[in-house]
Amino acid sequence: MIEILRLDNLKRNFGGLMAVDGISLSVAPGERRAIIGPNGAGKTTLFNLISGELPAAAGKIFLADQDVTGRPAHARARLGMGRTFQRNNLFFGLSAFENVRLAVQHRQGISRRYFASVSRFGAANRDALSLLERVGLGDSPDTLAGALAYGQQRALEIALALATEPKLLLLDEPTAGMSPAETAEIVRLINGLPRDLTILIIEHDMDVIFSLADRISVLYYGRLLAEGAPAEIKANRKAQEIYFGVTL
Repeated sequence: MIEILRLDNLKRNFGGLMAVDGISLSVAPGERRAIIGPNGAGKTTLFNLISGELPAAAGKIFLADQDVTGRPAHARARLGMGRTFQRNNLFFGLSAFENVRLAVQHRQGISRRYFASVSRFGAANRDALSLLERVGLGDSPDTLAGALAYGQQRALEIALALATEPKLLLLDEPTAGMSPAETAEIVRLINGLPRDLTILIIEHDMDVIFSLADRISVLYYGRLLAEGAPAEIKANRKAQEIYFGVTL
């Protein structure tokens, strides 16, 4: 079976600091993989390398067996990689529907047809409404993104990522800053996504991690410290010491 994502000895430094230090891992199609570690472990840098926001200093990145190491973020998106960010990446002055429709139009290439009426693009409209329904915003299509509750904004950002029809979805701290009720709703949303969609997630809330992940990779000072199923990570003494701080 071809891995949906493979990293071979990936490295990235910032001056004398080696933020990602020789990480190799593979993610199977349909897997839900969590990346955890204390602050400064290199999690977001690793995500930025995978998505193409940062160039690698060394190593290789393969998406569905294609070497994408030197390709920019937009090229990786066209090959099936979607991503959300720690901070919302929305057009706050546009409605929820308009935000998603723009993403759908971009995927379909409609955004380049400058002299066509947007109202004619019925398929894009239907896809946008369907995506809003999927993330629980079907009743709020006309609400400005800036007027949505924070949890709804994060759900909308997931809808934008899904609009690209990704094979691999990278979720960067999707529940950060949320109330318990909002967190539960986002967990329900992610758990409800199709199982053939591979998900890579960074998250600090361990209850969320253990609710979502099939496998967990633990980073420490830019290196892969441990990897395994949730029960294995719970039982790993090194992971307990550097991340959990206590014996579980």
